[in-house]
Amino acid sequence: MSFTKTTEADSNFNHLEKMSIPELLQHINKEDKTVPLAVEKSIPQITALTEKVTEKLKNGGRLFYIGAGTSGRLGIVDASECPPTFGVSHELVIGIIAGGDRAIRKAVEFAEDSETQGWEDLKKYDISEKDIVIGIAASGTTPYVIGALKKCNDNHIATGCITCNEGSPLALTATFPVVVIVGPEFVTGSSRMKAGTAQKLVLNMISTATMIQLGRVKGNKMVDMQLSNNKLVDRGIRMIMNELRISESAAQQLLDTHKNVRAAINAYQNETHR
Repeated sequence: MSFTKTTEADSNFNHLEKMSIPELLQHINKEDKTVPLAVEKSIPQITALTEKVTEKLKNGGRLFYIGAGTSGRLGIVDASECPPTFGVSHELVIGIIAGGDRAIRKAVEFAEDSETQGWEDLKKYDISEKDIVIGIAASGTTPYVIGALKKCNDNHIATGCITCNEGSPLALTATFPVVVIVGPEFVTGSSRMKAGTAQKLVLNMISTATMIQLGRVKGNKMVDMQLSNNKLVDRGIRMIMNELRISESAAQQLLDTHKNVRAAINAYQNETHR
């Protein structure tokens, strides 16, 4: 199979070692500015995938991210942020990385090269047709991810992907592919840079839009967030004050009682409407 692997194309810049720090930073920033525009071109694909994710989760399914290296870590970051941000179960959005949890911090040699391990890792979660799996790989050629999605397809499990090479094996395998063409990296082949930024932006879009569709945001506020530190408690109190037009002490008392912003607001409104 032949396709253009733009993530491996030669950098638009040369002699990086001769540049000053300001020059390096300015050129990196110049390259980074192109990423949101590349993502914008893929919004129709992102829409189709997000609609499928929302459908699956509304019907009791789960969202799985699976990847290797930087791509795998980005999936885990997005999955891990859904419970504290939106108050959902840790089992609703699950990130899987080649090499297991130790690969989050340190690279595990050749973990991404197995065509069968990705599916084995998914099977540990009793994955079924109710779920959806998004493979993340900048190159679109990672065997661990492609193999997992192929087995998902064989088992009638919905598949999506986020990649940065058009016509890649991963893009051709996923039922709902998202391809963001970011072009050459500042450091040739370093896909943790523009490609990683693009993947993070797309993950933000998918999970945030889905959670809003699931009713996990009220107005523009994270009313189901976990109150896991003082900053978030203070934010919760302000949300209640602004929504109900009550004093800080009254809002704090409501939050202390109900332990959740949405529950506090609903309880107050139900009481006042009796």
